[in-house]
Amino acid sequence: MASMSSGLVRPHSSKIGFFHRLLDAAVILLSLTVALQITRDLEFSGQYAQAGVWGVMIFLMIGGARHLYSSWRLVPVHEAVTATLVAWFWTMVALVFLAFLSKTSSDYSRVAMLTWFGLAPLALASVRVSLRVVLNALRSNGRNTRTLAIAGKTKLGKQVVEKVEQTPWLGMQFIGYYDDRLASRDCKHTAHDAEGIGRFDELVALAREGKVDYIYITLPMKAENRIVELVNALSDTTASVYLVPNFFIFDLLHGKMSSLDGIPVLSLHESPFYGVDGWLKRLEDIVVASLILMIIALPMAVIALGVKLTSPGPVLFKQRRYGLNGAVVEVWKFRSMTVCEDGDKVVQASKGDMRITPFGAFLRRTSLDELPQFINVLQGQMSVVGPRPHAVAHNEQYRKLIRGYMLRHKVKPGITGWAQISGWRGETETLDKMEMRVKYDLEYVQNWSLWLDIKIIFLTVFKGFINKNAY
Repeated sequence: MASMSSGLVRPHSSKIGFFHRLLDAAVILLSLTVALQITRDLEFSGQYAQAGVWGVMIFLMIGGARHLYSSWRLVPVHEAVTATLVAWFWTMVALVFLAFLSKTSSDYSRVAMLTWFGLAPLALASVRVSLRVVLNALRSNGRNTRTLAIAGKTKLGKQVVEKVEQTPWLGMQFIGYYDDRLASRDCKHTAHDAEGIGRFDELVALAREGKVDYIYITLPMKAENRIVELVNALSDTTASVYLVPNFFIFDLLHGKMSSLDGIPVLSLHESPFYGVDGWLKRLEDIVVASLILMIIALPMAVIALGVKLTSPGPVLFKQRRYGLNGAVVEVWKFRSMTVCEDGDKVVQASKGDMRITPFGAFLRRTSLDELPQFINVLQGQMSVVGPRPHAVAHNEQYRKLIRGYMLRHKVKPGITGWAQISGWRGETETLDKMEMRVKYDLEYVQNWSLWLDIKIIFLTVFKGFINKNAY
């Protein structure tokens, strides 16, 4: 078996956390200095020094609450960056609030402060990405590694090992399986078995000697007593212990641990937009929708005139669709058909559909018919990014045919979405196509981040508006 890890530091080292706090403080103060120099060539006087100190203190306090200075080794870098940006956002809010209460806001250059507010998060994010790149390179070369043991020779344990082998930048050095059940397991023997399968008492002994850093328990859920015994034994060590329950038997949607008055519970189907993330998503919607509406106000007026002059009927078509939590909302579109169908049976538009007006066909191909939905976003009924809303009749049809279909309504419907930029836009004349669209919608809900929204908005500009499948 492998012995001590060759890492530069031990997991959750207080020294690393202290160094990271010092680095963040330096970055924040340096960003303020640069902001003062590039705006009005201002000096780093007492009032700005005070603002910088307050900014550092508040950011470190919020960062500590959001566990920014714990180990992020096993967490994707984009999640670390997102957590950093959220912490800085609330730092800005707190600083503005303090300036308002103390009536000192007029003492500061607004240009300089806005520059600082924009420069600091970029610098903080860049530092984290740079550190991750350096550490990943070190770990890939065998430095800054951690030893990993698997308690439980199971299929799930094999999946964990395969994941570790596929991600060498995590710096995890697998040292073997440990299991008291020495009979043949479901998981076939691998090359790792050259060192043999140890017993739990051997694993505990290694952990007490500091020769194993991470222990993943992958025993079956029915082995509750053995899991409790092992966890109790490992509590006398400094190893980081993780329980990997076989929740693959469920379809987890943004599953996370929480508690019910002290009782731990695991969410199986949950919305990602509770708490701070929900506020951040709403702020994103308001800012993006407002900016876009200012840009498209004149084109929308021209389109409205075109709809009115080319065919009889209303300019806007309001269709009932399922929104957040399955509530019915009215989604606005420029009318593109000679009819306004919204009953119990709605026929999807198809190629050569006689109901579509010539001008409406142009609007549908270019997605210009959906521009009024930015008003829905400001109303709070929709988001800029999210699963595309379907007609109520279609929801009732597909919820009976596609497992997990209604889980896409754990978030607000969007004007554009992950499915649309991935090629699943337009007519879904077969069940397979709708299943693929729902698959991508659920992937979005499970993996939501601010960066994913920005990516989708950016790609929509190039590949989301005009699509050969949109009729």
